Amino acid sequence: MARIFRSVVSSLVAVSMMVTPVLNAAAQNVTRANIEACKSLDEESFRKAIAQITTYSLETSLQTVDYKALVDDEWRKGDVGNIIDARVDIATKDVREETSWGSLLKSLAYREEAQKLATEVAERVYRSEVVTKAISALASGVGEEVGKRIEYAAQDAARPALQCLQAYLGPRYGTTVSSLVREDARKDFAVSSEEGGATVTPGSILRQTSGGATGVAILVVRRQLANLARSVGQRIVGSVLARLVSVVAGGVGLVLIAKDIWDFRHGVMPIIETEMKSEETKEKVREVLAETIADQIKSHVKEIGQSSADRVVKVWHEFRRAHLKALQLADSNTEFRSFLDTIAADHLGRLDEVVALILAKEGQAGVVKRLDDGTLDEAVNRLPDAPMQIARATRSLETGLKWYAVAGDNTAAVLEHGIYRETGPERFTPHTLNELLQLDDRVAILRVAALPTDAREILFDLEPASLKNLARSLTRDELEQLSAYLTGLQQAPREQVLKTVAESPGKLKLLAKARVRQAVLASSDQSAAVEMMLRGDNGFHPATAVKDFQMVIDGRVSPILLIDKHPISLAALAFALLILLFVLRRLFSAPRRRETEQAGV
Repeated sequence: MARIFRSVVSSLVAVSMMVTPVLNAAAQNVTRANIEACKSLDEESFRKAIAQITTYSLETSLQTVDYKALVDDEWRKGDVGNIIDARVDIATKDVREETSWGSLLKSLAYREEAQKLATEVAERVYRSEVVTKAISALASGVGEEVGKRIEYAAQDAARPALQCLQAYLGPRYGTTVSSLVREDARKDFAVSSEEGGATVTPGSILRQTSGGATGVAILVVRRQLANLARSVGQRIVGSVLARLVSVVAGGVGLVLIAKDIWDFRHGVMPIIETEMKSEETKEKVREVLAETIADQIKSHVKEIGQSSADRVVKVWHEFRRAHLKALQLADSNTEFRSFLDTIAADHLGRLDEVVALILAKEGQAGVVKRLDDGTLDEAVNRLPDAPMQIARATRSLETGLKWYAVAGDNTAAVLEHGIYRETGPERFTPHTLNELLQLDDRVAILRVAALPTDAREILFDLEPASLKNLARSLTRDELEQLSAYLTGLQQAPREQVLKTVAESPGKLKLLAKARVRQAVLASSDQSAAVEMMLRGDNGFHPATAVKDFQMVIDGRVSPILLIDKHPISLAALAFALLILLFVLRRLFSAPRRRETEQAGV
């Protein structure tokens, strides 16, 4: 006997060893064909290929599920047999009490009466709340184990499905994009040990996911098994009735063999009770449960595969939406695609932004140009955050690059003070920008930064502290007026103006008028003109007025300056001249009147 047993076992092992490679080879052949086909598919065909691969993997994995064994295990765990026995006792007692003796006796002779009683008892047992709950719990337990298998089957499907994804994207967008999308999709198939195992029940979802491929698959299982207890009830009752009817069909003859005469008063009820508690009937119930669960799971494998495929395609769509411009360029330009393959995953967001900035200002030709001259690579891989923020704020990559070329490590200060909003990088050198930042005062920095380049560089002749005080004391308009003087003045008067205004910023008002500025610049002796206008005398001072008039007479200073410097003296002089003219007129006009009067006489 032992020899026969060993022979049987050896044969089974041999058959298993022969069958397993065949199944593995079949799986490998199918997936390889699908993966090769993925390279040239359109998107809809690609979606179908993913669904076929996932469905095949699920079907292959579920072929080994022993639903009957799972049902038997949950049956024992839930003590379903004893629950049914207790309910059979209650149901047979109730039906017996509700049925007349005549009907009970007739059930021994008439098959219809026996079937009626069997149906009544079976429905009361298997439609009762307690048995329904027990079956529901059993289905949930089976669903938990099947759900785990589907989770891992989905992971098994991930490898060929993701290979198909990479084969589809690689030729179009390069290895970087295909690898990144593959990694995102792989997470959808992953099972996290930290999240616990599967727990499919009518009121809960197996493993809370973010809608991943595995989660979608399990939601389908959950939806179906949640209704199992209700849908399987009629099948169980029908199966049990089929057995009961066949048992009681023998009528009185069978009863005479099985029961004492005293039990005749209960009709076929004792037989119904015994058979409903029998292991054969319970085995039939377990078979129905196993078949029902298996049918429901198998009937939805394609739906699970399609749902998983939809998730993979959705991951791709989300990635494409996030990196649309770069992907469009990669699809149409092989050089850009090659460049894209060199980009690290954490720089892909920078690439999107840089490409968007270039396209907005320079178009696709600008991207190609910057790809050739290396500025695209610099902007994506080496440009610090500060110049990139300037580029973002000004909507110009060129501006960010130029500021970085001028400022270098000081670009962060340019960004912090907002200098880039007041002027452009072409108006600075690294040296002049460093001098500007030495002011160490945002208000002064911005006011000086806005000045013309020549005027700003002249102001840098002042000490930083003096220039900072000057810039804070004068408004931007006043600084511009000062710069207008400085750019036209010679060295000596320029230094004179700088020193005086730096010490007393209010004196700039003495030079503020446009005609004064023009007159100072037009004077042959600018130092004398500046000294005259900045002199702090007020009111009428004959000596200084005479000196100033003398400079005008000598041609050193523009006469226009006298109007602003000596308005009272000029008014008095004008009045004196009028008086003089009036007196002279009287002197020369009186003799002529007398001569006219004498001639008339």
